[in-house]
Amino acid sequence: MELLEGLNWGLIAPLFIIQLILLIVSFVDLSRIEKTNGPKLLWVFIIIFVTIIGPILYFVIGRRND
Repeated sequence: MELLEGLNWGLIAPLFIIQLILLIVSFVDLSRIEKTNGPKLLWVFIIIFVTIIGPILYFVIGRRND
């Protein structure tokens, strides 16, 4: 628990909030879009497990603009 007391929450909280917003927005978009570059299930795993970069990759690479 001493480790948590030494953290600078002023720096960590905004990163956590940005990650949460990116996660929610990317899942909402993924559920509404019909076609993606690659299977949707793969994008779900990338969004969840690649943290901040996963949702960004989805918006840059995963969305198919026909």
